[in-house]
Amino acid sequence: MGLIKDIYSLSFYENFSQAVAEVHPAFNKQKFIDAIYEGDFAKKEWKDRMKHTTVVFHQFIPQNFPEAVSLIDEIIKNLRTNKSINGGLEYIFFADYIEIYGLEDFETSAKAFVSVTQFISCEFAVRPFILKYKEKMIDEMTKWSLHENHHVRRLASEGSRPRLPWAMAIPFLKKDPVSILPILENLKNDSSEYVRRSVANNLNDIAKDNPQIVLEIALRWKGHSKETDGIIKHGCRTLLKQGHPEILSHYGLESTNIELTSFKIKTPTVKIGDYLQFQFHLNNKNEEPKTVRLEYAVHYKKAKGHLAKKVFKISEKTYPSNQLTKIERNQSFKIITTRVFHTGIHQLSIIINGTESEVLEFELTN
Repeated sequence: MGLIKDIYSLSFYENFSQAVAEVHPAFNKQKFIDAIYEGDFAKKEWKDRMKHTTVVFHQFIPQNFPEAVSLIDEIIKNLRTNKSINGGLEYIFFADYIEIYGLEDFETSAKAFVSVTQFISCEFAVRPFILKYKEKMIDEMTKWSLHENHHVRRLASEGSRPRLPWAMAIPFLKKDPVSILPILENLKNDSSEYVRRSVANNLNDIAKDNPQIVLEIALRWKGHSKETDGIIKHGCRTLLKQGHPEILSHYGLESTNIELTSFKIKTPTVKIGDYLQFQFHLNNKNEEPKTVRLEYAVHYKKAKGHLAKKVFKISEKTYPSNQLTKIERNQSFKIITTRVFHTGIHQLSIIINGTESEVLEFELTN
């Protein structure tokens, strides 16, 4: 598997240049490619290459923004019709173009987002527009939530997320998300799973700053449909991991008479690169079956010596009454790019319906 930055290859630029020239004869293919590769292109990472492509592309097309947007539409139509291309991460510079050069032209940009997002997603590019135009942009996105195309509907929910990963946050939406709730209401029964998952992600963002709002939505949407119930469950995942009492109660997840026994770490000393192995027994001592959300928490030792808790889900299912169940799990300590491991004493606990059990210690070594 190659590096993501290598999607911007010579063959990509040659094919793209040809597609542009076919609808814009004044476009100089060779000069465009020469300009792309000027300087330190080889050293640029993916995002820098994308931004660089945006800037160079701008130099070779009409400087008037509405004309440029019209040309982009023609290029996309050509890519779809004659090249059988329908999007791809390498084309995200189209969205970036709107973000960089269209911020002062709200009307043209709003129409461009609707068009371009059907080819390549624009959720990152709309963020500066929300910050600049606030309610005006959110009103526009609310209209998008009723659009016939599912990519446009998803842009309404994904682009308005208060905490969209790898994107600029929207502080006023983190503080008060009420203005985007009509978008989510419009999409709660959407026919597209792609859209519904975005709605759930938006709710999960909201829950991190305004849990009560999401709890109220959960109560209002409960039982509306199987799909809406799924949105709520996924949208409440952070609250469930946090053991939030109201959401646990909402799902009937109570820990009374659910007993944990024989909790044991089988590998009290673990080398980085190996697996932590542990086991325990679960006993539903109630007289009726009970739904149990079962998780475990690793309290990782950090560089400054403190512990940071990370929760992992085991399962969520119904356990028969008065039945003892043995559960075994392995937790990987293989080196990954998203987490740095530090040697020393770590901790492990089991979480039953949001209630954390006794804590056991284990040592991580080199």
